[in-house]
Amino acid sequence: MSSNHRKSPTPGSSNSKNSKGPPIKSPTPGSSNSKNSKGPPIKRYRRELTPESEDEFKIIDDYEPYIAVRQKRAEKLATLGVTLHSRKVETKGDSSDSGRDEDDEEEDAQALARKSNISLLDQHTELKRIAEARKESAMERQLKEEEKILESVAEKKALMGVAELAKGIQYQNSIRTSWTPPSYITAKSSSRHDRVRKKYCILVEGDDVLPPIKNFEEMKFPKCLIRAMSKQGIVKPSPIQIQGIPTVLSGRDMIGIAFTGSGKTLVFVLPIIMFCLEQEYKLPFLKDEGPYGLIICPSRELARQTFEIVTYYCKFLQEDGFPEIRPCLAMGGVPLNEAMDVIHKGVHIMIATPGRLMDMLDKKMVRLDMCRYLCMDEADRMIDMGFEEDIRTIFSYFKAQRQTLLFSATMPKKIQNFARSALVRPVTINVGRAGAASMNVVQEVEYVKTEAKMVYLLECLQKTTPPVLIFAEKKQDVDNIHEYLLLKGVEAVAIHGGKDQEERSKAVEAFRNLKKDVLVATDVASKGLDFPHIQHVINYDMPDDIENYVHRIGRTGRSGNSGAATTFINKGNDESVLLDLKHLLMEAKQKVPHFLAALQSENEKYLNVGEEKGCSYCGGLGHRITDCPKLEAAQTKQASNIGRRDYLASNATDY
Repeated sequence: MSSNHRKSPTPGSSNSKNSKGPPIKSPTPGSSNSKNSKGPPIKRYRRELTPESEDEFKIIDDYEPYIAVRQKRAEKLATLGVTLHSRKVETKGDSSDSGRDEDDEEEDAQALARKSNISLLDQHTELKRIAEARKESAMERQLKEEEKILESVAEKKALMGVAELAKGIQYQNSIRTSWTPPSYITAKSSSRHDRVRKKYCILVEGDDVLPPIKNFEEMKFPKCLIRAMSKQGIVKPSPIQIQGIPTVLSGRDMIGIAFTGSGKTLVFVLPIIMFCLEQEYKLPFLKDEGPYGLIICPSRELARQTFEIVTYYCKFLQEDGFPEIRPCLAMGGVPLNEAMDVIHKGVHIMIATPGRLMDMLDKKMVRLDMCRYLCMDEADRMIDMGFEEDIRTIFSYFKAQRQTLLFSATMPKKIQNFARSALVRPVTINVGRAGAASMNVVQEVEYVKTEAKMVYLLECLQKTTPPVLIFAEKKQDVDNIHEYLLLKGVEAVAIHGGKDQEERSKAVEAFRNLKKDVLVATDVASKGLDFPHIQHVINYDMPDDIENYVHRIGRTGRSGNSGAATTFINKGNDESVLLDLKHLLMEAKQKVPHFLAALQSENEKYLNVGEEKGCSYCGGLGHRITDCPKLEAAQTKQASNIGRRDYLASNATDY
């Protein structure tokens, strides 16, 4: 061994050049070389190669080179991805064999992917993709849940008469009429018709839709009717009339949806007058015959208004030498003798409220054997809230096929689908979104405490000139507001369900003729009533239903005129209704006050999921059907076993 493999001995110690064996312990200086010598020993090491130690210096054949940690993680991630994919393929269709859900395994893989050493930009892209995938899956779950709810609340029976359901009668073809559109209009291309519909924002669904007609002369109305319309300032048809009147004149069943004040009444009034005129020419109506046409309205005021419109045009026909067309009004609060006198002469058109009509049909005072024309104005109010059985009962009195028309400004998709079961090859005409507010109305929402409402009401009356319409939910509030305004010297009248019919009729007539400046009313005046000169609508309190709000503010801004609406809200209002109001203001591009803008829905991210915006049950924009308060109230009412007939009767009494 060379000298560099051992340490040099200290002075006085012996050393042999060829000595072998274990290392020699050398004593400290001055000590004898004895076993029992004391002091710290100095160790000397000498290592010799043995057969066992030689293996340590041999080159290992399966030596693994160094792998970076980053590369190891990537390889591990790839291996885990293959394993998860194989598990998913093996366990597809049999989730019971797997202890964990696929979503959990995917989350593990995604978490591992985030932990891998990749750039922040790549991580952001990956996380964004994962979030989008999760959002889509959440939307799909939301839509599936809503479909289940709609199926559970949908009626299993069609909206048809009891006899028709029992006999399995189904009509396949629409009623034929003698009216045809001008040949030069039908000869035009379908692309031209589509351009006209697009120009007037008309959406049409159905087969073999009639072309739109842009003036009354081409609709083949008598000159006296056109002259009567011009006296009321109606020179050109509105969008709903451009498409709706030709559809009704051709005999097609129809669902008409348009914002308030768009002229829906003339869409069904003018054709029914023409049909009755044709029948009178062919075979005059004799004693106790008729009616040929039936118009059902949800409230007394709307029924009377419709009756006056029909009477107005029938008068012009008779003055021009045409046969007499006799309309009849049947509603609560009016003596039966007035209606029976017309029925005995032979009635052509009957305008009725549901309660009085059911009573007259039960007592066989009137028959629908000859009736071939049925119109339900504000149809969603009668179809909704459990009135289906009563409508089926009315349908059962028809002895043959009839042309059915449904009209409303607010008709959710659920009501439309349900109503189609009563129609034959229906045509749905929609001008704007169902339930949308009129764009001609400037909407203002103000936060007013309950105790300050009455005083602030006088300030709001000074915003515009009369006439002004004030709405309140409760009858007592209507009476208090009316009394307060009279004490302040305001010329005001009031109507609600607690007043008798004569008083209500006089109040509406005085307000319509501008003899009174202010009309205070409950929602009996919110649906369908036409007051052409109203400048301002004030909602003393926010209604519990957003549909009622749309109908209320629709009393102004009618027939292309502008109007204003002011609504008082406070903490006492339901948050779901305020959310609907917020999104309705946003849709109409109105100013949203900060206290409404601060409201946020838990499921706001799902409001525009699917084809239907907002709730498919009530049409509210601030919630989905899973959170619909109206549906919850309907289910609670159904569970409490309140009779439908009793509810209808009370409603008719209130109106």
